[in-house]
Amino acid sequence: MVDVTMSMDEYLSLLGGLTQDATPAMSSDNQVIPKKKRSSAYSRRYKANFRKVAPRFKLKNGKWKKNGFKSAVKLAHKMSKK
Repeated sequence: MVDVTMSMDEYLSLLGGLTQDATPAMSSDNQVIPKKKRSSAYSRRYKANFRKVAPRFKLKNGKWKKNGFKSAVKLAHKMSKK
């Protein structure tokens, strides 16, 4: 085995050099703004309906029943069509 001894300052400078090279796009001059995700009216209805019906298809401990997730998705899509 090779025994490597490094002081804390050497270690931190090594780590500091790696993180600066790894993220050049995140400099203070060039702030990257994430794009806002778009959502349609249907996806908002589906999201609300899924949250409404999900508890019916879950067990007391919060796990999904057998085929519960599939059934909840199907029912939420059916409700959202209207």
